[in-house]
Amino acid sequence: MFGSVGLPELIVIFVIALLIFGPKKLPEVGKSVGRALHEFKKASDELRNKVEEEINATEIKTEIKNVQNDLNEFKNDLNQVQDSIRKDIKTDEPEEGQKVS
Repeated sequence: MFGSVGLPELIVIFVIALLIFGPKKLPEVGKSVGRALHEFKKASDELRNKVEEEINATEIKTEIKNVQNDLNEFKNDLNQVQDSIRKDIKTDEPEEGQKVS
């Protein structure tokens, strides 16, 4: 979490905090900092979850559009096949006055 902050740096920070706040206030300050870090982490997790939900919703919308486009293409192809079958049926029907053998 602290990255390149090592033990010597943490000791220096602790000593400075002890000098600034005193031994009686230091536990309160530590609790406040801990609560603030917890709230920050909670808020950042919520934000990350919201962003992920929005990304997923966008992907789902894109997939729905793709399926709709595929369905429309299939419908058009089916209509073409139906038209072709109707034409074939009309050409195979005997004209009036012709005998069916």
